[in-house]
Amino acid sequence: MSVSYYTAEGLQKLKDELNHLQTHGRTDIAKQIAEARDKGDLSENAEYDAAKDAQGLLELKIAKLEVVVGNARVIDESQIDTSKASILSTVKIKNKKNGMEVKYTLVAEEEADLKAAKISVKSPFGKGLLGKKVGETAIIEAPAGNVEFEILEIGLA
Repeated sequence: MSVSYYTAEGLQKLKDELNHLQTHGRTDIAKQIAEARDKGDLSENAEYDAAKDAQGLLELKIAKLEVVVGNARVIDESQIDTSKASILSTVKIKNKKNGMEVKYTLVAEEEADLKAAKISVKSPFGKGLLGKKVGETAIIEAPAGNVEFEILEIGLA
């Protein structure tokens, strides 16, 4: 896995989630397994099997989060080049077809939140905006076909 860049707040959320899963998540699963084990024969105990499956999924999620956190880097906002769209840039764009204007902040995949106008740099929209400068046209692949957007402004969040 490659290095991913995050805001300090975004990385802290990932670390908090990892810590929660490692402590509370594991404790809860251990309790479920113990309760299921107390109910008798393990060979025909669906509750035990379900708890063991849940444990496996939890450990997989923990392992993936450990890799993400291990490869995460905090972005120094003073080093961001606002002459072109990049991660942590806030980009104001205008749909050339209908004239609608919107602002999005480009973020790492795990920080994406459309309600907060944060889109992933790995999404089709994010990929289409990356590297564009003010005045340029970004062509975004949408399910209904390509949509053209004019880059109006680039700044920091």
